[in-house]
Amino acid sequence: MNDKLKKLNINLPPLPVTSVGSFPKPHYLVRARSDFGKNKINKKRLYELEKKATDEWLDYQENAGIDILVDGEMYRGDMVSFFAEEITGFNKGGLIRSYGNRYYYKPIIIDRVGWTKPITVDWWRYCQSKTEKPVKGMLTGPYTIMDWSFNEYYPDRKTTALTLAGCIRKEVEALIDAGCKIIQIDEPALSVRPDELKIVIETMHKITERQDAYFITHICYGDFEKIYPEMLEISVDNFDLEMSNSNLDMLELFKKYPFTKDITFGVVDSHNHLVEDVKLIKKRIKQALEYIPKEQLWVDPDCGLKTRTIEEAKAKLNNIVTAVKELR
Repeated sequence: MNDKLKKLNINLPPLPVTSVGSFPKPHYLVRARSDFGKNKINKKRLYELEKKATDEWLDYQENAGIDILVDGEMYRGDMVSFFAEEITGFNKGGLIRSYGNRYYYKPIIIDRVGWTKPITVDWWRYCQSKTEKPVKGMLTGPYTIMDWSFNEYYPDRKTTALTLAGCIRKEVEALIDAGCKIIQIDEPALSVRPDELKIVIETMHKITERQDAYFITHICYGDFEKIYPEMLEISVDNFDLEMSNSNLDMLELFKKYPFTKDITFGVVDSHNHLVEDVKLIKKRIKQALEYIPKEQLWVDPDCGLKTRTIEEAKAKLNNIVTAVKELR
């Protein structure tokens, strides 16, 4: 097991199972979020339903045998807009298509950005109080917030990202003060702009330096050949990577340049309705073990599961847990 995990008194079984972060929202919560936007229900009622949905996903993960839990992000819409609404200096922009028929309100930076209060701590504290298993703190990284926003204030992309990194560092400090030991900082935008890897390296260093936690970053669906092995310079302990959607082709890179950190290895495709069977998942894990020592290997879906139905998401996770238990 990773030395930092031992130091933090986190005891995990071989091949720990987790998920990337988001789960599908139940229909009653989708309707409630729409009603709230139309002023048909108040904030208190929405919060009650967000908590109900969060409880349901926590119970599911506990009973399914997942080892590192997530809150499921029932209280979030888009991963960038959620933070932009809480960090000062942003205005709400217009609707932008992200992919398929999914849209988000692209934030606009109009003034100096700033962190004024904890954003995720109350939800993390609530979820951790419900389980003995570790719950990940879940943050969107400064590079992705910068890249997925319009900038009308800062002189360049690097300055914007580094300033936002100061905000995310304060949120990390607040999570650690609350007792959080595993913190995931998502940077999906990096895989689209490999020429800006150095910005991500610099911003992540600013966030994680001298912080007493185990850090994960999730990067998905990109041309990793252009950033590997240099991406290993990002100052995190674990890379959560999409592997199945690209047919495990990164393993060829690991043959040439060994993966030197822990990896959370995506073994089911989060953007496919197909529920992969246990046999296929075991095959993928065995392939991973040909290149990655078992002490470094965690297992999860490729990406967040919020685009799946609840039944599909649970079926995919159930099969991951079964496959891992059989391999253990």
